[in-house]
Amino acid sequence: MAVRLGLGLPQMRQYDLGRDVPDVARAAERTGYESLWVFERILFPEPATQGLYGIPGLPWPDAYRSVADPLVTLTLAAAATERARLGTSVLIAPLHLPFQLARALASLDAASGGRVLAGFGTGWSLDEYAAAGVAPFARRGAVLDELLDVCHAVWGPDPVAYEGALTTVAPSVVGPKPKRPIPVLLPANSARARRRLVDRADGWMPLGTGAEAFAAQWRELHELAAERGRTAPVYTVLRVNTRITAGPYDRPNRRAFQGSVEQIVADLAAHAAVGPQEILLDLQGDARDAEELKDRAAEVYAAARAAGI
Repeated sequence: MAVRLGLGLPQMRQYDLGRDVPDVARAAERTGYESLWVFERILFPEPATQGLYGIPGLPWPDAYRSVADPLVTLTLAAAATERARLGTSVLIAPLHLPFQLARALASLDAASGGRVLAGFGTGWSLDEYAAAGVAPFARRGAVLDELLDVCHAVWGPDPVAYEGALTTVAPSVVGPKPKRPIPVLLPANSARARRRLVDRADGWMPLGTGAEAFAAQWRELHELAAERGRTAPVYTVLRVNTRITAGPYDRPNRRAFQGSVEQIVADLAAHAAVGPQEILLDLQGDARDAEELKDRAAEVYAAARAAGI
């Protein structure tokens, strides 16, 4: 069976949120994309106190100067589509109060007929942590663990009750409930994160950085799953940040697949051969407007399917 293909929705400043998100979402669903995705950036510090991804000296991309709220974006897409699943890649869990985020995702799932995929991460920007004011960066893993606990409680049967460091819920009725159990996906960028994923999540959200590196990560994660006695499959959504250019091809790196459509599809095929169930293509960064984004999305989709992906 062909790998599922998903598309990143337009959230950056060159897009008109109210007009372009529904338009791109409808077009993507007609093209054949099976899922629609959002990411989270809440500010653009000037001057930056950290490099991109926390790497000293690596500049933040100018496109991050304005990124629409992920849940607002998904809500617009939900209202404009019927079948495509609605995913977050990723919500930065410690920027949110766990109870409020769990309720918002439950409401979106109920409203969309059970289409939400909840991808959570811990982020890296100290400025974003300071602005959100939920918890210090040093407690990011503990906050993610609490969010997972709260989601399990809020999405489960009433009465809901929970006691944690950030959240206290007296026995209560909390609704609406999700239409079905919302799948939770996590990155796995450290040994502790891999254990959390294997023990607590439904799926994995790696970033495409080259087929060989992806294959090594795949083997490591599945070996750990076997060691820890996990029998459920690890649903894998590979995120690929993609830039279509006429210039020389840059091999996949931490930022993007960059080259012609044919070159990009060849690398997608190499990654797909490792075994992910789904590939998320984010093409929005360098598109000038929604029309160009739709055209690029249709072109890449057709080429990927023609290549057997």
